[in-house]
Amino acid sequence: MKIFKTHLFPFFAFLLFVNFGNGQEASFNSFDGTKIVYTDEGHGKPVLLLHGFINTRKNWDKTELKKDLIAEGYRVIAPDLRGNGDSEKPQEDDAYANDAEVTDLMLLMNHLELKKYKAVGYSRGSIVLAKLVTIDKRIKKAVLGGMGIDFSNPNCERRLMFAEAFAGNTNEITEGAVTYAKSINADLRSLHLQQKYQPVTTKEALKTIKKRVLVIAGEKDLDNGSPAELQKAIPRARLQLVPGDHNGTYKTAAFSKAIISFLR
Repeated sequence: MKIFKTHLFPFFAFLLFVNFGNGQEASFNSFDGTKIVYTDEGHGKPVLLLHGFINTRKNWDKTELKKDLIAEGYRVIAPDLRGNGDSEKPQEDDAYANDAEVTDLMLLMNHLELKKYKAVGYSRGSIVLAKLVTIDKRIKKAVLGGMGIDFSNPNCERRLMFAEAFAGNTNEITEGAVTYAKSINADLRSLHLQQKYQPVTTKEALKTIKKRVLVIAGEKDLDNGSPAELQKAIPRARLQLVPGDHNGTYKTAAFSKAIISFLR
């Protein structure tokens, strides 16, 4: 796979640990020295949580899902993807090209010495996870939340539009997102590069996924295309719609209940 040839040759990272509430906050230096910060909470079978665009790992903290996973006896690992939250925010194109975020996650799982795990993504986190699940055989089940089929198109109009917006060229659709990003002091250059080099998993690649996958979205969420079409593109996927829109669904009890049932 190209990702291994490009990024995994320095097969090491250095871990730093500090106390974090009921769990543990940690960081490691990825393939290019970029520091990736994550939390590691609970005990039991590991579940990786991947946040969405202009979000961080902390967006999971007050969700029903994270609370329920820990209560159910899972170990919850939630990273800040590069360019977000407390992780470093490189400014160079090369730092995001060639599925760099996917490589970060592979290395994180290596250094946690996990032989198998389950994973949940939401919004852009699902886009990253879709690529990861085509590569990492350690994933046993995957949840693609808040996502439709559109990301499978390398020239997805929405991706290109948001890449332009965070380069300074907004329109009426993207202006609100840029304003919000500025309000929380997010790194606009990094957000631009995250869109510019966003992982692409084509329909042909989705057909190769043999793991069990749950596609879950809010009933009012068509921001990223059809969730039903995404489910049809993945051989063993099932679809579940729950009440909500794109920005709110992942926080709800219904979202959590469906995912917990699937992961069991």
